[in-house]
This record gives sequence, structure tokens and C-alpha cells, in this order.
Amino acid sequence: MQKEFSLPLIVEDLPQTEQHYKMLATADNLQYVAKILQVPEVKFLEADFFVKNNHRNSILNVSGHIKAELTIQSVISLETFKQGYDFDFSTDFDTKATLDSQKEEYDDWDKEIPEIVIGGKIDLGDIAIEQIALKLDSYPRIKGETFNFKPDFDVNEKPENPFAALSKLKR
Repeated sequence: MQKEFSLPLIVEDLPQTEQHYKMLATADNLQYVAKILQVPEVKFLEADFFVKNNHRNSILNVSGHIKAELTIQSVISLETFKQGYDFDFSTDFDTKATLDSQKEEYDDWDKEIPEIVIGGKIDLGDIAIEQIALKLDSYPRIKGETFNFKPDFDVNEKPENPFAALSKLKR
């Protein structure tokens, strides 16, 4: 599948000064993002990015603000409803790290580990989609909606002894 919501940046070409990028999804982009996020519809998506490349520390910081409106399906009633997202984010990339070097360098699992730059570039569209995916509720439901389980059987009823039928047989 070809990326339709994409803004790739080559890391080594990024200057030391902070750069600003803005992305607004078109109708085609919204369908692509909905497919990636596995939601019925994405109605609106806008992202502001601030990219700061610290060459001395080999850290690339991508921060910004995302606004989005998604149509999501409730896990209880299976009805769709609109959910708005409006949040700030910040993530770091280690521009020199590889997967193997990160395994060796970061033994402390509580410490925030920077992401790895793959192929010398990052994609701001992918970062926006990832940040929204991190905000999605695993079990979305309409506000105030609760799950009431009604069993098909009486839970207080004592089960019949499986050997009771044998006692009725002739000896």
C-alpha cells in the first residue's frame, strides 16, 4: 500500500535549528489513515511538528500538536460515535543507534529509550498516525455506556450430578 499521508525527512539534511512543519489530511489521506488505524472513519486530522536535530548528542526531537476527529465503534453496542483528540506529544530519535546498540546500551527498562532512525529518514505522517494510535482506547464505548451481562442460565442453580442418570438404570 502506498503511503498517502506522508512527509519524509532525511535526518542528515536537517539543520541544527528547529524546523516547523504542518500537515493537514486531505479526503484521500483520511481514508488511508482510517484503514491504518482500523477505525470506520477519520473525519479530520491536522498535525503541527517541531523538529530539532541536536547533532552533538545524536538526538532528534520531534514534538508538536495533533488535532483529529475519528468515528469509532463501541465494543458494547457496536454503534459508531465521534471521538475528538487534541493533544501535545514529544518523542526522541537516536540518529546513530541501531537495534543491536540499543539492546546493549539500555539495560534499564524504566528509562525512556529513544526510537531508532531507519534508513536515515523519519516520516512525520507515520509519527502522527502512531501518536493517535497510542491515544486510542483499547475498548471504546459511548460515554455512560455499561456492559450488563445476562446469562442464558441461572448461575445459582446447582448443576445436576452427571451420574444421576446411572442410578435410574436396572441392575
